Amino acid sequence: MDTQPTRMDATADPSSGTLPMAALLALAMTGFLCIATETLPAGLLPQISQGLAVSPSMAGQLVTAYALGSVVAAIPLTIATSSWPRRHVLLATILGFLAFNSVTALSSDFWLTLVARFFAGISAGLAWSILGAYARQMVAPHLQGRAMAVAMVGTPLALSLGVPLGTWMGGTIGWRAAFGVMSLLTVMLIGWVLIKVPNYPGQPATSRMPLTRVLMTPGVLPVLGVVMAWMLAHNILYTYVAPFVAPAGLEDRVDLVLLVFGITALMGIWIASRVVEGALRSAVLASLVVFGLAALAFGITTASPAMVYAGVGLWGLTFGGAATLLQTALADSARDGADVALSVNVVAWNAAIAGGGILGGVLLRSWGVISFPWAVLSLILVALFLAWSARAHGFPPGGRKQTTPAIGH
Repeated sequence: MDTQPTRMDATADPSSGTLPMAALLALAMTGFLCIATETLPAGLLPQISQGLAVSPSMAGQLVTAYALGSVVAAIPLTIATSSWPRRHVLLATILGFLAFNSVTALSSDFWLTLVARFFAGISAGLAWSILGAYARQMVAPHLQGRAMAVAMVGTPLALSLGVPLGTWMGGTIGWRAAFGVMSLLTVMLIGWVLIKVPNYPGQPATSRMPLTRVLMTPGVLPVLGVVMAWMLAHNILYTYVAPFVAPAGLEDRVDLVLLVFGITALMGIWIASRVVEGALRSAVLASLVVFGLAALAFGITTASPAMVYAGVGLWGLTFGGAATLLQTALADSARDGADVALSVNVVAWNAAIAGGGILGGVLLRSWGVISFPWAVLSLILVALFLAWSARAHGFPPGGRKQTTPAIGH
């Protein structure tokens, strides 16, 4: 089956040896919309609860429903659509955002809104499972890591700007209009994808690797273990960043704390894009060590604003490149089963988001924020052990040994 783009997509020919920036940035914009749609209610809970006549805690379930949709749908939908042309799948996910964000903007019924959020999460789960593989298909093997770094740049932007931007929009134009803006951005993205993103055939059903075989591929489970431990540690801090920085007197400066996080996360993406091809293992180990040292510093004191800003900066620096490094390691390990492996990664990532909220809540109620650094450090040590042990498969030393120009076929 021919896997080359059509004539109108010639700028994204993998044999060109260059990065198709317009196409990759369209994927990044898709990721931005995924995260921004997920986090938007967090900054608008008072307005949403008033508008839908429910309590703030019930309004908070709009975030839960979104994450649940991603967890439930990522693997089965990825398998079900694996034979579809890749751009068709991408457009289906974006159309899902358009439809369900529009329903959220117009709905006056809480349960309808909750269902819309669940299906928006389903769209996100499918999107996350294909973005990394899609980016890799567009470029030559030696550029696959850098392509993924560009495609993932929307994540830290949305994480650092999504909640403050949503809060600002909610206060300025209303929470419904904020979701309407998301729909408008989605319409623009559809045109961008149609013009700039190349299409590739899907994977024939006869050549598709079953889930169990993908999971048993050497290296896949160790990488997923690192994903779970690392992201669980991250989400304990990120979910409860407001109470965590309160002892330093920064409860009213959470927006600035997140801005520092976002800026250093962007730096982390740039660093990851430079080292992922030749030193992926070293980059993962170094990121975990630095994050662990930041957690240790938090454990020593969280009362100093300077210490908090410095620690958050290091935390963001290590998190920024995590998606690029981990998804590259996972796709390289899974090879022909990369699409399925990356869908499992979506489940692991969202499970870590939910787990971080649950575990962080238990820690907060039982021992307070002083317990966060030690829980984070413990999880990072687990991730470090798994990554260090996966020397033969998962995180091998030296440069990447991926040789196939496209995956998922």
